[in-house]
Amino acid sequence: MMERLLSRENLLSALQRVEKNKGSHGVDEMPVKFLRAHLLQHWQEIRHSIEAGTYEPMPVRRVEIPKPNGGVRLLGIPTVTDRFIQQAIAQILTPIYDPFFSEHSYGFRPRRRAHDAVKKAQGYIEEGHRWVVDMDLEKFFDKVNHDRLMGLLAKRVKDKTILKLIRKYLESGVMINGLEVISEEGVPQGGPLSPLLSNIMLDELDKELESRGHKFVRYADDCVPRK
Repeated sequence: MMERLLSRENLLSALQRVEKNKGSHGVDEMPVKFLRAHLLQHWQEIRHSIEAGTYEPMPVRRVEIPKPNGGVRLLGIPTVTDRFIQQAIAQILTPIYDPFFSEHSYGFRPRRRAHDAVKKAQGYIEEGHRWVVDMDLEKFFDKVNHDRLMGLLAKRVKDKTILKLIRKYLESGVMINGLEVISEEGVPQGGPLSPLLSNIMLDELDKELESRGHKFVRYADDCVPRK
């Protein structure tokens, strides 16, 4: 798996994806436009540390996004280098996990959009289902148990070096007002790996709802079961 992670094809695809998405800088203040030059200069050192299991991600930068209904959504913006590495990891894990995810899951998955989730929900209405329960897992991304998540990952990912790297991203910490705060739980929103990790964590919920015969649509931590 490490060979696939560090393959030229996977790395180039990850670089192009990060450059296309652009986005804000992390705690090191390096913008996306400097990423390619940075990797050309430092990649051998970075690659060696990834292979040796000694790579240390930088803390994420805390950003607060106002919610339409009040309150704020907390985002953690990784450095562009860490976004590149996270994207490379996500690209090799997605083909492993996505085929086994529930058909009722629509958030952050290949070839699936929010419009598809809405269309599916409309289909339930046309079938005659009238009772709707709107579920939102409060502060889900902030409360994910790291040990639980790593246990789920270890069922399919056997490369211990990659597992160790993912845990380091979970525990990389958050920079708030110049002070680093240790991350003991949660999956920071804002990095390329977080959406996939959230779907892995919530797949058990999907399977449980399926086993109970519920008709539902889930988009990230929002779920709408129907009766």
